Amino acid sequence: MKIICIGRNYAKHIEELANERPDNPVIFLKPDSAILPKNNPFFIPPFSEDIHYEVEVLVKINKVGKHIASRFAHKYYDEIGLGIDLTARDVQAHCKEKGLPWEKAKAFDGSAVVGKFYPKSEFDLENLSFQLLKNDEVVQDGNTNAMLWKIDELISYISQYFTLKKGDLIFTGTPAGVGKVVENDVLKGTIEGKQAFQIRVK
Repeated sequence: MKIICIGRNYAKHIEELANERPDNPVIFLKPDSAILPKNNPFFIPPFSEDIHYEVEVLVKINKVGKHIASRFAHKYYDEIGLGIDLTARDVQAHCKEKGLPWEKAKAFDGSAVVGKFYPKSEFDLENLSFQLLKNDEVVQDGNTNAMLWKIDELISYISQYFTLKKGDLIFTGTPAGVGKVVENDVLKGTIEGKQAFQIRVK
């Protein structure tokens, strides 16, 4: 399986990082080794002093697809979930400055928190609220109605470049409110009030 991540899909997050608004979805990948094992804490890696949380709605692909039209994209997933794209912001800034790829900042071991998945039929995917709490304080409060590209549009766009396979995960982008984690932080994600994950930072 592969993890396909979308960057810059919420306008306010683009603004908070002073990035340029893209004409098309920004895509990057994480390897399966990036997934933080269930019930494990996240250990801050020694190569970064500025790890940021980015909560995101996740989509789990349920069958093989290529060149998928947007109107058929809904057939390629039954479940959605919530996770965190953990980012070494200082490493990323250095990579951007040098014009280098972001993988060291985005795809390191443990950088993908994957929470529970739920049947998509339980939700209105066009108006789906989700939150990230750090030490019981809401730090990110998002809704899919603010996405620049909706889930089905993302699936269609991604499939023009990559064959989607059963079990692949799509991280659909993060809203505003990203910030630094420190040792002993507890991060908890909720989707329409349902707790999807909780992790401790070490």
